[in-house]
Amino acid sequence: MILFKLRCSANHEFDGWFRDNAAFDRQQARGQIACPVCGENEIEKAPMAPRLGRSRGETPEPRPAGDVAEREKRPPTPAEMRRALQEMRRRVEAHCEHVGPRFADEARRIHRGEAKERGIYGDATPAESEKLAEEGIEIAAIPWLPLNDA
Repeated sequence: MILFKLRCSANHEFDGWFRDNAAFDRQQARGQIACPVCGENEIEKAPMAPRLGRSRGETPEPRPAGDVAEREKRPPTPAEMRRALQEMRRRVEAHCEHVGPRFADEARRIHRGEAKERGIYGDATPAESEKLAEEGIEIAAIPWLPLNDA
């Protein structure tokens, strides 16, 4: 496996694991790699520092406490979950249209092709959400936390 630092056309950087360089090239050519931030499929490799192997007997350098590999070994803390949900809210607000209480109606219009396809967010009652699911309209409810802890 090989790790590449990737960048979308909007300059969002993220990591991707691939079997080899050819696997990256195939997936990139098919548009199968998408930015986790904005969904963009125009992806390129970003410059990154090489990882050098160490000789036997050499002790590894200590990793920072917030290292990604370390965080993946344990469940997220409540503070990490809160920050992640706040970041999700920022991204939704930045990339989607707020339609308020018209959410269910607008989701139906988009699903039927009567309105431009786009990301939307707003309010729906549990009954409206259930009805949308029965109609085959995929939606998700996310906890809407305040953007700061004040």
